[in-house]
Amino acid sequence: MKKFLRMSAPVLVLLAGFLLVQGLIAAKPEPEKNDEEARPISLYVDEVTSEQVTLSIKTQGEVRPKTEIDLIPQVSGRIVMMSENFNEGAEFLPDSLLMKIDDADYQLAAIRAEARVAAAQTALEREQATARIKEEEWSDGRKDQDPTPFALNLTQVAGAEANLRSAQADLRGARLDLERTEIRIPFHGRVRDRNVGIGQFVSAGTRMGRVFSIGTVEVRLPLTDSQLVELNLPMGYMADDLRMAPKVNFTAALGNRDYHWQGKIVRVDAAVNNETRLIYATAEVEDPYGLGATEGMPMAVGMFVNAEVEGVSTQPAFVMPRLALRNQDKVYVINSENRLEIRTVSVIATSEERVLVSSGVESGERVVTSTLPNAVDGMEVEPLFRQAQG
Repeated sequence: MKKFLRMSAPVLVLLAGFLLVQGLIAAKPEPEKNDEEARPISLYVDEVTSEQVTLSIKTQGEVRPKTEIDLIPQVSGRIVMMSENFNEGAEFLPDSLLMKIDDADYQLAAIRAEARVAAAQTALEREQATARIKEEEWSDGRKDQDPTPFALNLTQVAGAEANLRSAQADLRGARLDLERTEIRIPFHGRVRDRNVGIGQFVSAGTRMGRVFSIGTVEVRLPLTDSQLVELNLPMGYMADDLRMAPKVNFTAALGNRDYHWQGKIVRVDAAVNNETRLIYATAEVEDPYGLGATEGMPMAVGMFVNAEVEGVSTQPAFVMPRLALRNQDKVYVINSENRLEIRTVSVIATSEERVLVSSGVESGERVVTSTLPNAVDGMEVEPLFRQAQG
């Protein structure tokens, strides 16, 4: 009997513990049910506004002269004079003498040409006198038949006239060559580079340097097709009236300062560039080294500048923060019931701070500017205005 009790005691203890646990579980009160609804997501919103806007786009380009030429002589000879204004970077006035080629041979050629003109004039007068004499002799002879031009010396007169015209043409050519020994430029400009020196012999056609006009500079501005549409400019545009042409604000950073210049779009290419697939507009700046300079800083040739092109007309647009635009053409709108609507908009233009659209929203509607990775159309939200939070 003692042995049975010793073997069954552990089993009885386990059984008693199990029954005690079951009794405690049965006596435990049921947990209260929580029927509180999930709280809506709080999102920052901004109101859509309606404005009449003038669009502008940003691009860049390199300043280049409107007029730039190689300096090439039309006559050969040794350079006997060179102006100080014909040095790299130097400025020269219109028709100022930059170089002179030795003209001794050309002066002699002009003198010989003058002598040939005098001789041809004398020969013409002699033939004309002979013609008058022959005409009188023919009239006095009372011949019945008509005289031939040769008989009246008219053919010889025509030949003498032709010789005189030829001699006069040679004289004009000799004088022209004499004038061409002086190298002058018909515009106000500067020297880009110089390839010759005083005493050097140059042949006709030799490149002696390169100069450019400083009256006007131009900048070729690359535009995408969408930028061209934003500016409302057609391909092949030509500015008939510069006062109505689109304005361009140029900027460049030199040292620790920003400089600004103003110009105008004068034309747009009529073809798409085959290599870049872009369309180029040309802007001009008048007198960049004079009145067009900013605080004495010219818009110099070769400078790389940023450009902001202003549109020529206004158009209605709905304006909202840039943060409201998602996936290029989607916005999240909060309706009057504080439910989210995912809409597609027609984007006119975007910047770092705002986006302009033509349709898809209305003025006064609330658009979400908070980050919302898993947006669901129709979800309930709690709109918050940033201004109120501030």
